[in-house]
Amino acid sequence: MIANLPPGLILLIGAVIVPFLRGRLRGGFMLLLPLLGIWQLTQLEPGSFGAMAIFGFDLVHVRVDKLSLVFGYIFYIAAFVSIIYALHKRDRLEETAALAYAGAAVGATFAGDLITLFVYWELIAIASTFIVWAGRSPRAYKAGQRYLIIQVTSGAFLAAGAAVRANALGSVAFDNIGLDSPGGFLILIAFGIKAAFPLLHNWLQDSYPEASVTGTVFLSAFTTKLAIYALARGFAGTEELIWIGVTMTAFPIFYAVIENDLRRVLAYSLNNQVGFMVAGIGIGTELALNGAVAQAFAGILYKALLFMSMGAVLYRTGTAKGSELGGLYKTMPWTTGFCIVGSASISTFPLFSGFVTKTMILAAAAEQGLMVPYLILLFASAAVFFHSGIKIPFFAFFAHDSGKRPREAPLNMLIAMGITVALSIGIGVYPDPLYALLPYPVHYVPYTMSHVVTTLQLLLFSALAFATLQRTGLYPPELRSTVLDFDWFYRRLFPRAIKDFDAKVFQPLDKGVRRAALDGLGRLIAVVFRQAGPEGVLARTSLAGTMAQWVLVLLSVYLILYFI
Repeated sequence: MIANLPPGLILLIGAVIVPFLRGRLRGGFMLLLPLLGIWQLTQLEPGSFGAMAIFGFDLVHVRVDKLSLVFGYIFYIAAFVSIIYALHKRDRLEETAALAYAGAAVGATFAGDLITLFVYWELIAIASTFIVWAGRSPRAYKAGQRYLIIQVTSGAFLAAGAAVRANALGSVAFDNIGLDSPGGFLILIAFGIKAAFPLLHNWLQDSYPEASVTGTVFLSAFTTKLAIYALARGFAGTEELIWIGVTMTAFPIFYAVIENDLRRVLAYSLNNQVGFMVAGIGIGTELALNGAVAQAFAGILYKALLFMSMGAVLYRTGTAKGSELGGLYKTMPWTTGFCIVGSASISTFPLFSGFVTKTMILAAAAEQGLMVPYLILLFASAAVFFHSGIKIPFFAFFAHDSGKRPREAPLNMLIAMGITVALSIGIGVYPDPLYALLPYPVHYVPYTMSHVVTTLQLLLFSALAFATLQRTGLYPPELRSTVLDFDWFYRRLFPRAIKDFDAKVFQPLDKGVRRAALDGLGRLIAVVFRQAGPEGVLARTSLAGTMAQWVLVLLSVYLILYFI
């Protein structure tokens, strides 16, 4: 029976049951759900099922192919690891929302039409908003409100694009869409919001760091990677995505370098990593698409690992600000080691997962002669080591001694990080099982002399740059600060401009209109009073004979008009 359920429904049903369970039973039940989900995926045959017709449109609830399966597997793995990481916590709201969030993400990857995708798309928006609110702070509530507005806006664009396609083509099938097809631009905007395209990205830095220690780990795994799946499905080979992607890899670097909150640094580096995937989808060759999907798979793991390590630091010390940390390796050695593995993976060190995935995208750009995008991607790859590979572990666990001596992270956190470390190293050492899951046959060999030497040179120069800037005092110090980004426009400038417009234009205009309306109403009342008041014409009495004469006159006029 479980094998016949639509993928993701296991987690959605579990989300309904979880609030009624208690203690270890609830934790064990939650861990069982993603394991059942992984087993279910192994039973699925390629093809489509769950077809139905609604309002004259053919809906396909489940479409199974290699692209959907690889994302289904990693989403279930991410859910399993995140649940282990959160076992020490008892929060029904966050646990229920997290299961619904993960289940909707899995369901969306198997949706065969835009209407089914839209339903899951909006469920993801609602469930993830509750995860942000589970941070239970004033900042989390406000960030959650902004997050919900932006995510629902993405759904509105998706619905509008689906409606345009249905009207023009008579179909809502979710296949290759293309930018120039009916509704294509609207759907690209919908996917771009969730992928955190440039100028649409600030919801990520605004919301993820405000969630709880455990909630941020869940959030890091699903929303942006679902957008990557959707782009790979609908817009592979769209050239504009190359330039969007390389821009995404480059601009977060500067923010990440000056940001003090290390979880926000990771949020910016998440933008950077998604940019590599977007660029790969834009290139559109089999190698590039395999690289984008593989990078999404590996990226979910090592980004979760980095967020988990910083979450453990926040859990034990009460802060994730670089200016308030340092020297934690003395009492948190396991967390330190796990964080270093995550940093090595994201920095594309050989023998770690990032090396065998990200270099596929670089190789695809070089094969297609895309020299400028290739150089930008190469620069961004080196810069990742600069702002995430070095900065995160250095300022959290080494640098100056903050004097803090917290205990090591709880056992369940360490187990979750350990599983993720094993997967990250395992993929880096032996990538063939991952390559076998990818949408197209893989003929790429990552461990060539050229790839290894080029990568090590980039890492060496990046490390030298960091050391030089740090020794000379030119590296931006970790200070209490607020980094202004594009969200300043809609969080501060636009509200202030609207307030000024209201005070200087709308309110005076409103008062003038009200005053004119009241004056006109007063004059109308005066006229009516003069005519119908006690002394008015209509209030005067008349003799019966006079009235009879008027009636006779009116009847005479009527008869004349009738006979004429």
